[in-house]
Amino acid sequence: MTDRKDPRPEADRRTLLKLAGFGFGAASLPLAAAAAADPQPPAPAPAEGGHGMEGMAMPAAHAADAPLPAGYVFLNPDEAAFVEAAVDTFIPADDYGPAGTELGVATFVDRQLDGGYGRGYRMYLLGPFQQGTPEQGYQLPLTPAELVRAGIADVNAHVKGRFGGSTFDALQPADRVTVLSELEHGKIALDTVPTRTFFEIFFQLAMDGFFADPIYGGNKGKASWKMLGYPGIGEMYADKIEPYRNKPYRADPQSIQDLA
Repeated sequence: MTDRKDPRPEADRRTLLKLAGFGFGAASLPLAAAAAADPQPPAPAPAEGGHGMEGMAMPAAHAADAPLPAGYVFLNPDEAAFVEAAVDTFIPADDYGPAGTELGVATFVDRQLDGGYGRGYRMYLLGPFQQGTPEQGYQLPLTPAELVRAGIADVNAHVKGRFGGSTFDALQPADRVTVLSELEHGKIALDTVPTRTFFEIFFQLAMDGFFADPIYGGNKGKASWKMLGYPGIGEMYADKIEPYRNKPYRADPQSIQDLA
């Protein structure tokens, strides 16, 4: 391939796309960059403490008679507002594309939490529950859906106490960046769930929604695939090697639905 210079300025989304595959810490760079644009010293936050499994309360599900936000099947209104604000902070609108909510990332998160993944399908969720090492994987009595639900409630409780009664979605963009950065680095101790575990699972859901096949609700218009030059599924390249040697190769990405 020949080198191709892009005249457009580099944006946070480009950095996110480049780094997201290398681990959850990839969020720190776009978040830190956004904070630098509007620097506000964060209020002191306690370091994350240990979370024993004893006495961990199972979060209550949303009341059956309470209205759900339009288009959501799992998230209640407060949770939907949090998810939308968070994914738009991870994936802001910029020169490369629209914000996360416009790309269906919040919808993807909602569907995953309502499905087999959210219910812990094929996860071992029986005791004993002990504090494990990172290498030992998930060590909680909560399903992923229960963890995310409890974590959102914990974050909103923290935000209300710290920012004068505001919920996360009502914060200024720079304050949202601060809170998410502190969650990522374990600088906020959540009341009922481990901070890093909540952040890592939630961040991974957002990234999956950005990059996954559009059939699952996110990545509308195959936006992230087009930006990366990823051709999607079902493409063979053997016949392209010779005619495109040292030349850019561009192809319209194909999704599962395109090949159905």
